[in-house]
Amino acid sequence: MIERYTLPEMATLWSEQSKFESWLEVEVEAAHAMAEAKIIPLKAYQTIKRKAKFDIKRIDEVEAEVNHDVIAFLTAVSEHVGEDAKYLHFGLTSSDVVDTALALRMKRSAEIIDKKIVAALKEIKRLAFKHKDTPCIGRTHGVLAEPTTAGLKFALWYSDLTRCRDRFTRAADTMAVGKLSGAVGNFANLDPKIERAVCKRLGLKPAPISTQVLQRDRHAEFVTALALLASSLEKFTTEIRNLQRPEIGEMSEGFAKTQKGSSAMPHKRNPITCERISGIARLVRGYSLTAMENIALWHERDITHSSVERVIIPDATTIVDYALHKFIGVLKDLVVNEQKMMRNIYFGGGLVFSQKLLLKLAGPVGSRDKAYRMVQRNALAAAEGHGLFNELVKKDKDIRQHLSVAEIDTCFDLKQYTRNVPKIFKRVFKG
Repeated sequence: MIERYTLPEMATLWSEQSKFESWLEVEVEAAHAMAEAKIIPLKAYQTIKRKAKFDIKRIDEVEAEVNHDVIAFLTAVSEHVGEDAKYLHFGLTSSDVVDTALALRMKRSAEIIDKKIVAALKEIKRLAFKHKDTPCIGRTHGVLAEPTTAGLKFALWYSDLTRCRDRFTRAADTMAVGKLSGAVGNFANLDPKIERAVCKRLGLKPAPISTQVLQRDRHAEFVTALALLASSLEKFTTEIRNLQRPEIGEMSEGFAKTQKGSSAMPHKRNPITCERISGIARLVRGYSLTAMENIALWHERDITHSSVERVIIPDATTIVDYALHKFIGVLKDLVVNEQKMMRNIYFGGGLVFSQKLLLKLAGPVGSRDKAYRMVQRNALAAAEGHGLFNELVKKDKDIRQHLSVAEIDTCFDLKQYTRNVPKIFKRVFKG
């Protein structure tokens, strides 16, 4: 069955129901703090807490009349609260509720995403240790370079994703602030202690200073951290896509027994999930730029950011959550072809061992440049199909004047390239 989406936890968080529930959460906590400070009667808070509820259909009806979502929400809630509704939203402005509630939901979305980052790290670590000593060829410029191990590839991903997690955690912490400072941020109607009390109960920090809104560099940092996370996922999946090319064939996405790769070509096994993740990364990077455009608002606030954030914040968190979900699946089903990796190392008779031969030869020859030219002419000949590199160098009279066959053979020893893998793993995985 085709997966239609969506991941229920994140979808529920960004639903209209959840939005109004978070607004009500802020309103009730504000009434609580004001009752404790004796700004409103304790009985009024108790009534608000007990009776406050809403119906989305009713909110929509009122909004169609007043063209203001928060007023429509308050009207719908007040109808349930009754006379004590006069103490609802007391001393607050709309953004006190909306911005604080948005920060609360962004914090909760970050917790959902972090769980999946942790799960992805677990799968990457498993692959890293499983293939710690699996030799494969490294490539630079897309061209064969020198041997490495598949485990080091995965260890690099682990390090990258760990940084992404750290960065995202910092951004989420920066975003986890609330404000109840009023229409222009000067606490004209409420003391800052009300803000402190509400934020503490919601698990947020009070913003040191705000205008009518929280400053949007916070939101931009959060979305940019998501974009960097998505871009790293794209980096990992691009590597898989490249290694899945039939002429390379070292890694590939899992392929179900009943799966079909092409409507026209039965032989196709395409890396569609990795490609999907790459596309998602492009979208989130666009959201990052859009979030930065929201930073410059007029004076103490305008509303240009509002319509943008209704799209980009739910979308960015949701599709990154989805990308992580799919990436974890790719890791669990990843096919690693160790035989093909070994075969590619010895392509052309071991061309990738040329540097070891150069270093071995430079001393006896007395000139690195002369040694380089000796090795290069044989490497190029092998690459052009005129023989195998390891055989050509043994037949080269100039090289044989300086190195024995046994000495040449030592240059083609894989162990030289893997001997420091344990040290790297110790640094990456902290022992």
